[in-house]
Amino acid sequence: MALVAPSAVGSSPDTGQDAPRYTSALASLTVLFFMMGFITCLNDILIPYLKGLFTLSYAKVNLVNFCFFGAYLVMGIPAGQVVKRLGYKRGMLVGFLVAALGCFLFFPAAASRTFELFLGALFVLATGIVTLQVAGNPYVAILGPPATASSRLTLTQAFNSLATFLAPILGSALILSHLPDLKQLSASQAAALDVTAVQYLYLGIGAVLVLISLLLALLRLPHITHAPAPAGDTERAWHFRHLRLGLVGIFAYVGAEVAIGSHIVSYLGQPEVLNMPAREAGVQVAFYWGAAMVGRFLGIGLLRKLQPGRVLAVAAVGAVGLVLLSITTSGPVAMWSLLAVGLMNSIMFPVIFTLAVAGLGRHTEDASGLLSAAIVGGAIIPPLFGLIADSTSGGRGVHALRLAFILPVLCYLYIVWYGLKGHVPQRA
Repeated sequence: MALVAPSAVGSSPDTGQDAPRYTSALASLTVLFFMMGFITCLNDILIPYLKGLFTLSYAKVNLVNFCFFGAYLVMGIPAGQVVKRLGYKRGMLVGFLVAALGCFLFFPAAASRTFELFLGALFVLATGIVTLQVAGNPYVAILGPPATASSRLTLTQAFNSLATFLAPILGSALILSHLPDLKQLSASQAAALDVTAVQYLYLGIGAVLVLISLLLALLRLPHITHAPAPAGDTERAWHFRHLRLGLVGIFAYVGAEVAIGSHIVSYLGQPEVLNMPAREAGVQVAFYWGAAMVGRFLGIGLLRKLQPGRVLAVAAVGAVGLVLLSITTSGPVAMWSLLAVGLMNSIMFPVIFTLAVAGLGRHTEDASGLLSAAIVGGAIIPPLFGLIADSTSGGRGVHALRLAFILPVLCYLYIVWYGLKGHVPQRA
């Protein structure tokens, strides 16, 4: 096996006048990541709203998350081909416009009060987000020196986390504040619910996305070129071992993060933990995502001074320790140790991504599509978490949930290994 240096081999930004625009280009991309986080996190507000509007079971309303994250699996690789053909900037333009179309489709879906149309609109919206991910993540990674790629992507991801912190606050104020108590909501009350709040919110988001796409079209971003493939070359992105292992890393990270975040309210409501009411426990979830935002801003400096692989391994070890501490204690210690896992999660996605695409050159777009498809871990690992919890004590009691938290621990242990050994670039 031949070792490949962890740099953007075969890719280089145009020199000359393009170099001074790195900072302005990176600043413009933070808007992209902010919008991706804002739209994605609004699903947490949309789920209880749709549950009330259509009087759905928990199993059926979770089709929202399955549909949204499932788009990463279905559309990740096609989005990579679109970006490869059109380039990073045009790929981002396509992503913004498709996402805007998905937002506009919420208007007829709400007007007709058809759950399936909501799912269709969500899938279109998610397709646009996938395309933005495929174009934006590798562009940030190779927009400048390879040694600071993880730091740059962590910076943009920090603004993504800021959006995930703000979106539930705005969504709750505009939508959930007018929603009656779901436990006492009758079918007649559900039929009389006002849908204009959702319609206008997503129309507004769609309009912002169109405006951003127009501004992006006018912005001159540094052009990234890749070395052409040699004659007779049959090498493909998946031939790189560190990319294949990185796919598992992204799958594990997203799955673990979503599984923990989705069950914090239930966990804190257990008598053996804090017996906290759902409304109060829901407020605590903000600390989980807020910790990720703080960690990403702190990680910007750390990743410029320390080796990203080692930082990743340390963060994953910290996550393992905090989860184990939480499930073996009770009271405030159990709560705060679990919420602090968000701090450990903070740098994982940008570091795994940049390590996985290191040295791929002309294969970067394809690799980004594959890595975006691996985000489907958010649609697979949480249900497995639920199955483990349900299989013990019928899903009741803290011991059932504590056993289920072993699944995220296994995910983090894999990330520890990837940070130490698995990310070393190798190919046949």
